[in-house]
Amino acid sequence: MCAIASGGNDSLFDRQVTAALTIVHVDIDAFYAAVEVLCDPSLRGRPVIVGGAGNRGVVASCSYEARASGVRSAMPSARARRLCPDAVFLPGHFDLYAEYSQRFHAVLTSFTPLVEGIALDEAFLDVGSVRRLFGDAPAIAERIRDRVYAELGLSVSAGIATSKLVAKLASVAAKPTPSPTGPVPGPGVIVVTPEDELAFLHPLPVGALWGVGPATRGRLERFGVQTVGDLSRLPVETIVGALGKSLGSHLHALSWGRDPRPVVADRAIKSIGHEETYAKDHHDRESLRREVIRLSDAVATRLLRQDLAARTVILRMRFADFRTVTRSKTVAHLLSGGGAIAALGLRLLDDLDPSPGVRLLGISASNLEAMSTNQMVLGDGLGQGPGFGRAGPSGSLVGAVDEVRRRFGDKAVGPAALVGNDGVGVRRLGDRQWGPGS
Repeated sequence: MCAIASGGNDSLFDRQVTAALTIVHVDIDAFYAAVEVLCDPSLRGRPVIVGGAGNRGVVASCSYEARASGVRSAMPSARARRLCPDAVFLPGHFDLYAEYSQRFHAVLTSFTPLVEGIALDEAFLDVGSVRRLFGDAPAIAERIRDRVYAELGLSVSAGIATSKLVAKLASVAAKPTPSPTGPVPGPGVIVVTPEDELAFLHPLPVGALWGVGPATRGRLERFGVQTVGDLSRLPVETIVGALGKSLGSHLHALSWGRDPRPVVADRAIKSIGHEETYAKDHHDRESLRREVIRLSDAVATRLLRQDLAARTVILRMRFADFRTVTRSKTVAHLLSGGGAIAALGLRLLDDLDPSPGVRLLGISASNLEAMSTNQMVLGDGLGQGPGFGRAGPSGSLVGAVDEVRRRFGDKAVGPAALVGNDGVGVRRLGDRQWGPGS
């Protein structure tokens, strides 16, 4: 069905087949949990869960010891605790994960510039143009695995195919399997040749396809669809009628292994956001105004450090009954300072009634442009709202604030509205990202 990479290919046919395999998907195994174990060896062999430990928290990552009890990413933490009462819950250290991610991607780009990062711990590579330098795709995948383990101490699984879809699914199949005593090593690298693609793809559950979430899976189950193969045998008209033209046509093509998307390096960032789930619902507008300022400050700092500005601010609110609403506002001039972003966010907040109880609030900035290529509006953000206003090149107000934060920590200075008994209550990426800790 699929070949496990194991060295050289001697026949002309094998060499031709291998030459057609240019897409590699690499994924670090249990990334967040693995980094935590690296930094604290006393955790080795124990069930580790990274995420929010409170009743509203979710699991971000877990070790293979925890997975043996049925714990999975995105699972509510309360359920994970019931499944694995001996688990060690950790809130996570996002800055540390970002550092390891940068080192991981540096290894990847040392083999080819065609690297499309899709998460901190995974990426697609197109190795078609570098085979004379580093060998065929299986050889490159093995070299990447060796380098990442030697330089970062982390294990990596890889899938190789002619398309991104199949390469991604092959890397999942290559991963270790859970056990109470730790991971049972998997193949590490799986190669799916063109003639074996459908034999590999069709037995998989239909939820393995991109775009099939719980709601879509429920609609397909009405037609008796459980596997990708079941989906492929349905007439495309039936799928389109059930799911709509765009999604239906897309999934029909994927079920036959048709995925023409190329590896795209250096994809532009589309939005930057920060959101928080609260241990207790917020019912009053004043407390939420403070949260909008806090979240806007976090977004502004990330924009500044990537030399970006935005024209659109988006507010996302989830109520106690899980009803979620989104509001946005676009302006003609560029925004990047926390005050300017918060000013728009507060206007959006004023149009919503928080009295039913707000369990989650988020602020995002989109329609992004490079700051260095644009002229900021004079006084952008200054006097328009709470907190720090204009961000820009070094020498601006927010540039100076960021320099202070880099030297003395994020809580050294911040918007006056966020000053409390415990100092400046700023938030940063990764803080309570997976829900409250208690």
